[in-house]
Amino acid sequence: MGFTIAGMREIRTGSRRRVRPAESTAVAEYTGLWGWDVVPGARAVRGGSGRPDCSCGAAGCAAPGAHPLAAGRELAAGATLEEAAAAWARTPGAAVLLPVGRSFDILDVPEPAGRGALARLERMGLPLGPVAATPTGRALFFVAPGAAAGLPGLLYRTGWDDARLDLRPLGPGDHITAPPSDLGGHGPMRWLRPPTLDTAGRPPQARLLLGTLAYACHRSAA
Repeated sequence: MGFTIAGMREIRTGSRRRVRPAESTAVAEYTGLWGWDVVPGARAVRGGSGRPDCSCGAAGCAAPGAHPLAAGRELAAGATLEEAAAAWARTPGAAVLLPVGRSFDILDVPEPAGRGALARLERMGLPLGPVAATPTGRALFFVAPGAAAGLPGLLYRTGWDDARLDLRPLGPGDHITAPPSDLGGHGPMRWLRPPTLDTAGRPPQARLLLGTLAYACHRSAA
């Protein structure tokens, strides 16, 4: 079993009996409240050249500070608060990564286009899932699993298949860095629309959002 909302409130309000770092608290929320698996990730470290290097130690790492740790152990959804804290204590300083393609896929768009689309979708009253923002100017829309595989067909059916859109899907095998972790030395991730008990486990189908997102991306590029 996981833990209760009352137990989560205790660590959010800073219990005198337990003092936990932000990443450990976030891991506990993601596994226990939202029902997501969590993976310890590498972190960016400042190298001698002044550019971020990766804590994994690999020379020329292709994704410094933005990939799972080889020695890290995945924490499954439903982990207890104590299990989450113990798991993160074994990988101190690790970034919080979420595996994509299980509970959700991701539609990745430029943040300005994403903010415009989010406002319009909210006005339309369409169902929405969590939306995260990266320090590199991207917005990540959480949608139901299967979106990555089905995106070409969805774009064709909605008439956007020939447009040049800065819109890419993330699916099975991908990971995203989750708030409040740092993304590759660029700065912390943040929520534009935080997860809730209603949205974390039931993100919307991509087809409900795609037309608005595609239009926003098209306008942003123009």
